[in-house]
Amino acid sequence: MSIDTWLGLLAICCLGAMSPGPSLAMVVRHTLSGGRLHGIVCAWAHSIGIGFYALVTLLGLGVVLKEAPLVFNIIAVLGAMYLAWLGLQALRSKGSSEQKLETSAPSNLLIAARDGLGISLFNPKILLFFLALFSQFVLAANTASGQLLIVATPLIIDGLWYTVIAMLLSHSAVLPKLRAKSALIDKVSGIVLIILAINVLVRLFKFDFVS
Repeated sequence: MSIDTWLGLLAICCLGAMSPGPSLAMVVRHTLSGGRLHGIVCAWAHSIGIGFYALVTLLGLGVVLKEAPLVFNIIAVLGAMYLAWLGLQALRSKGSSEQKLETSAPSNLLIAARDGLGISLFNPKILLFFLALFSQFVLAANTASGQLLIVATPLIIDGLWYTVIAMLLSHSAVLPKLRAKSALIDKVSGIVLIILAINVLVRLFKFDFVS
């Protein structure tokens, strides 16, 4: 893979990671409720899901999904249901409390990892991103090192970006103020996740109706 091709891949991965969406909402939520470590765990669990999609695209399964709309639709529906479930959980949240964080930190870390991985694997927009944009770089990966870059670049960029988000939000000058409004932030995040889920289902319905 040439340096120019890799820089193009890097730019696409940076734009994809930095675009706001349910992934950002999830990292923000776990950072506010659990602190810096929880946000970072959520971030890197999310990046593992990104790396998985990169590997799937590299192996050619992305082409299979593109040629099998029923399989894609099933994955999209499951993803919409997962987003809606996360949204309902956020709406039911009462915000963070220091006592709760101290007594349930290990389980909260597992939940942060679960949500980070789940939001990447079941977000249909991420699947579309890899099918539409990322697959073009696979053809340039004709060596083992190029294939490693294809998988490692989006994984590392995604993990680093959301780690930066978690570290900024967990700063001592910022975190207490955000935690004071954590219940409101959870409600907003829940509404956004549910709207995204509805949007996915509406787009699928329109596509099936037109086709």
